[in-house]
Amino acid sequence: MPRTLLFIALLSIVVTAAHARGGHKGKHGRHLNPQNVTYDGKSLFINGRREMLFSGSIHYPRSTPDMWPIILDNARRGGLNVIQTYVFWNAHEPQPGQFNFEGNYDLVKFIKLVQASGMFVTLRVGPFIQAEWNHGGLPYWLREVPGIIFRSDNEPYKQHMQAFVTKIVQMMKDEKLFAPQGGPIILAQIENEYNHIQLAYEEKGDSYVQWAANLAVAFDVGVPWVMCKQRDAPDPVINACNGRHCGDTFSGPNKPYKPAIWTENWTAQYRVNGDPPSQRSAEDIAFSVARFFSKSGNLVNYYMYHGGTNFGRTSSAFTTTRYYDEAPLDEFGLRREPKWSHLRDVHKALLFCRRAIHGGVPTVEKLNEFHEIRIFERPGSNICAAFITNNHTTLDATVNFRGINYFLPAHSISVLPDCKTVVYNTRSIVSQHNARNYERSAIANNFQWEMFNEAIPTIKKMDLYQRLPAELYSLLKDTTDYAWYTTSFELTQEDLPIKPGVLPVLRIMSLGHSMVAFVNGDLIGTAHGTHEEKSFEFERPVQFRVGTNYISILASTVGLPDSGAYMEHRYAGPKSITILALNTGTLDITDNTWGHRVGLKGEGLKVFDAEGSLRAKWKPLGPIPRPLTWYRTRFATPEGTGPVAIRMTGMGKGLIWVNGKSIGRHWMSFLSPLGTPTQSEYHIPRSFLNPQDNLLVIFEEDITAPGQVEILNVNRDTICSFIAENDPANVESWASRGGNFSPIVAVVGPEASLVCTPGKRIVAVEFASFGNPSGYCGGFVLGTCNSAATKQIVEQACLGKETCTVAVNRAVFNQNGLDPCPEILAKTLAVQVRCS
Repeated sequence: MPRTLLFIALLSIVVTAAHARGGHKGKHGRHLNPQNVTYDGKSLFINGRREMLFSGSIHYPRSTPDMWPIILDNARRGGLNVIQTYVFWNAHEPQPGQFNFEGNYDLVKFIKLVQASGMFVTLRVGPFIQAEWNHGGLPYWLREVPGIIFRSDNEPYKQHMQAFVTKIVQMMKDEKLFAPQGGPIILAQIENEYNHIQLAYEEKGDSYVQWAANLAVAFDVGVPWVMCKQRDAPDPVINACNGRHCGDTFSGPNKPYKPAIWTENWTAQYRVNGDPPSQRSAEDIAFSVARFFSKSGNLVNYYMYHGGTNFGRTSSAFTTTRYYDEAPLDEFGLRREPKWSHLRDVHKALLFCRRAIHGGVPTVEKLNEFHEIRIFERPGSNICAAFITNNHTTLDATVNFRGINYFLPAHSISVLPDCKTVVYNTRSIVSQHNARNYERSAIANNFQWEMFNEAIPTIKKMDLYQRLPAELYSLLKDTTDYAWYTTSFELTQEDLPIKPGVLPVLRIMSLGHSMVAFVNGDLIGTAHGTHEEKSFEFERPVQFRVGTNYISILASTVGLPDSGAYMEHRYAGPKSITILALNTGTLDITDNTWGHRVGLKGEGLKVFDAEGSLRAKWKPLGPIPRPLTWYRTRFATPEGTGPVAIRMTGMGKGLIWVNGKSIGRHWMSFLSPLGTPTQSEYHIPRSFLNPQDNLLVIFEEDITAPGQVEILNVNRDTICSFIAENDPANVESWASRGGNFSPIVAVVGPEASLVCTPGKRIVAVEFASFGNPSGYCGGFVLGTCNSAATKQIVEQACLGKETCTVAVNRAVFNQNGLDPCPEILAKTLAVQVRCS
């Protein structure tokens, strides 16, 4: 028996179904009751059938349980048949042996909802996950285990890692969630992108990889294990690719009997505070997906499909509270168009090619440096699919294939499921666009603010004293962002400069991340590092006094590090403190004896929840704001049932709570190179709100007041179409039945298709032009050519309807048969409507 077939046979025995039971129907009508998962060099087999798998990362802690069914339904409707999630160790085991699987940490509930939605699961157990999550998912307490070295062949680390992974695997087995038990989990992942740091540990890194793989396989869960970005993944673990273009950058499986799996196709770029906006176009993602499958890829996973929110203090160092908002489903779970629908359409186009890809013989016609045709064809049958590629980044092309000329825009792939008909081009978006609207709530903004100020401590009555400033991570133990450092020292008149305008300078060298400095109770200034360089230098001139002077530093972290080697040896906080330009020279007060206090007084009182709020002495807003102030108000629950956000205009840096639940850190004062905050709006989940009245509490570090803060309703009710005469028809125009591929509409051609969310109708046509309009959804502008009848035609077709279509046909738009600009060979229809 050939080696590949022997391996499959042996693995099939291992993953034989434990027992059978009724399954859930997926999007494509088959029962998703996997029971048997194996693989060869071409694909995964599920119940003996080759599958083409479209997956999306959705992290359960980054949304709320009431959002999960809606998000998962949108994922399924977007053509996904697999959901991928990490397991978040520090969320589940915040203290050794103390576990939390409640609320948005209810892993089992989430996986069961995925199955109920008709999709499979890839469970990335890790337990190191990175994921721009606090400490990469590792609990802080691991740092304090004697002799520990993270992610190495180190006995203390392996002991704790094995214990947690064992607990998670056993929990999945107990709930019958692995495929052989009738559950949805068809793949599992151990470790995460270890090749990045493996060399740093030398032979201890190599042996750790082998140990981790052996640990995973020994659980005998009956599904394949993967390691992403792990070229040397030991058998039978599958090595997988992460990146933007794995169709071209992936060196491939490390053994010929393993399939090509893409665990992370990045749909955008996560943002850190100080970043400008980042985008990745729907066209580029679609190109990468078509390219991967045209080169015999088997599973693609979008990282992220829904990013969500880093609630509380869960983001990693300097990462924003909003996570992967540019994903196909935005932070609020709304469809980001055209990304959502353009990817939905590529999935359908590829499914038309499934029989050919899985059963045909692959060949490649390399036409030149930029153009090629990849063909899957079964000799003696009508099974044939072709992918025509124009890999030139700027020039369009016409490619002849089997006697027919095909036009391809630059950097695009046309998909031909029958080797004749173009059903999809990755560059030609023929699906819907939309724009997100933030609308001020009519009832939620009648604020009556009160404030409570943090006292600035001196050296007296602190909780901990030691000669040198304590290292910040070890001091905080990830229980809060904040710690006070205080000291005092004496100066005589002879120490101080005599000349007018000359002042001593306070210099603080910090390992990060941020600080607010006071001298004798007065604010001297603030400073912070960046994601790339956590450490920073603070220097300010100071009016010291004769006698005793007090220095008080509020140092803070903005999340723990989430990547790199030797994470247990990262440090933060003040490192050296000196006073320059004294008459007697530089005064080093680093070893002057420092008092320390962990946390803020308001945190200790829990002033952010209803009960704790009563313990503080609140007072009306004063005319002059002070630093380190808590602000409190109540607000009415916004109208409607859609997403809610708070816009933090005018604020600086701190945290936000609604009804005692932290919605995350805000940092409006850290501006991007464009002069704007990286994030201005912060998600308030509807489940955090009471039926009518709500408590809002903000802790603010800077000297500012919440006069411009506002509560917003969020929607994507502005929907658009932008489609040209020479674009292909939507992929929904065809069907494949019994191996026969044919159109299912009377006229196959491009058309503008607009669909409101359920329960809403088109109430206004805000823009309509047939000619050469330009712009984007929410910002279209007329060109030099426009058919005057366009808006009337669109209004007649669309007003009052939940959905409408308008054919892109110049005969429809040319009044009296007259073409106002015949010199334009391919005209474009741009439509923008409002749903309500």
